[in-house]
Amino acid sequence: MKPPRIRPENMPMKLQGIDHLAFITEDITGTIRFYRDLLGMELFAGIGHDGYRHYFFRLGDGKTQVAFFEYDGASPMARKFPGDRTSEPLGFDHVSFIVDSRAELFTLKDRLEAAGIDVHGAVDHGLFWSIYFYDPNNIPLEASWNFMEVVEAPAVVDDAPLAVAAEGSAPQPGHWPAVARQTPPAEMVASGGNGLPLRERLLAEGRVRFKDGLEPDFAALIAAE
Repeated sequence: MKPPRIRPENMPMKLQGIDHLAFITEDITGTIRFYRDLLGMELFAGIGHDGYRHYFFRLGDGKTQVAFFEYDGASPMARKFPGDRTSEPLGFDHVSFIVDSRAELFTLKDRLEAAGIDVHGAVDHGLFWSIYFYDPNNIPLEASWNFMEVVEAPAVVDDAPLAVAAEGSAPQPGHWPAVARQTPPAEMVASGGNGLPLRERLLAEGRVRFKDGLEPDFAALIAAE
C-alpha cells in the first residue's frame, strides 16, 4: 500500500526570521568599516569578481544577515527619515536592529555620536525605545530596545479598526489558491550562480563544509551541478 500523499497545504511551514536584507553601496570599504567596526557585526562572507562584490554581515543571533552589492555605477539612495511619507520610488523604509537593554541602546548612541554620526532619539514608541541614524549609504537605520511583552496578539490599537486584523494573529486559510502542483524531488535543482567558485575554493581550502543531516543524494546533485 502506498503511503498517503501529503498535500502541500498541509505541510508545516513557518518563516523563522530575517535571513538577510540586501542593499546597494558605492563604497564597500566604508560599509565594512561601519557595519563591522562601528556596529560590531560579523563580516560573514563575500564574493567579488569583474568589478562586482556581494558581502554579508551576520548579527549576533548567528542567523540574520545584512548584505551589500557594490558595482560600477552604484549610487546612494535618497535620504528619507523612517516613517516619513515620500513620492520617491523607494521600496525600502528602514531596518531595525535589536539591543538587549537601555544601557546598550545608549551605549550605541554614544558610540555613533563619537564617530560623528547624527542620532535621533531615543524615542518612546510605547512598547519599545528606539534611536535612528544613517549608514554611509544614507540607508535609514533604527536600534530598538523592547521592554514590553505582548501577551495577546495581535496587539493593535486603531481608531478605524480593520476586520482583517480582528481575524487574529495566526494565518487565515482560504484566501490564497492552493498549490496545484508540488515540485517533485527530481526537479528540486538550482542553476549555478556566481557563488559557485566561492564554494569550490573554500571546500578545497577546508574553510567550509556541508551541514550535517543533508539528504543523501544532495552531494551527488551538487557534484553534477
